[in-house]
Amino acid sequence: MDKNISRIAAQSSAPTGIDRREAIKRVTVLLGGFALASGGLLTAVERAHARAATTRRVGDFTAQDVALLDEVADTILPDTKTPGAKAAHTGPFMALMVTDSYDDQQQAIFRDGLQKLSGTGFMTKTPAERLALLQQLDTEQNSYTKTKGPDAPPHYFRLMKELAVLGYFTSEIGCTQAQRYRETPGRFDPCVPYTPGEAAWAGHA
Repeated sequence: MDKNISRIAAQSSAPTGIDRREAIKRVTVLLGGFALASGGLLTAVERAHARAATTRRVGDFTAQDVALLDEVADTILPDTKTPGAKAAHTGPFMALMVTDSYDDQQQAIFRDGLQKLSGTGFMTKTPAERLALLQQLDTEQNSYTKTKGPDAPPHYFRLMKELAVLGYFTSEIGCTQAQRYRETPGRFDPCVPYTPGEAAWAGHA
């Protein structure tokens, strides 16, 4: 994984009251803005989170597909001091976002990539083997993304990693446990003490 992704992984069904704008902006910047910056993104994220906790099958995604996405996301963002991506229902979120928000080409790339992952026996691998495989795919997608032409399609693992990180850090767990969250705004403090290692504040706090 990228060093930044590894760091935030160590640090996800969300109530409507949590503002996700800043979280979306930060994740978009972190991942280079690829495939995430679209007009109705905030609305799509809200809808996906509202349905993710009770969804096990989405459009062409079977329950097995969604379970695989959950495990992929949880390998990228596992349980540490805070719950991981699976606890945040990130797999269903990913399937919902692809189905509701991605164009036909991106949907085809994503589903084809999911089938490739399934073909590796990902679900039967140990956690260490899963991580090694995803690290290999991440290296592959980084090299591809840096050298591909402007009209070339995205790498499927790029899409998966984007959605895993977006889903986690815009969820209730991601906002309130992986980050520090204050629902009611207080006074404006332009400069506050910070101790190295502390969780970042959620962007809207």
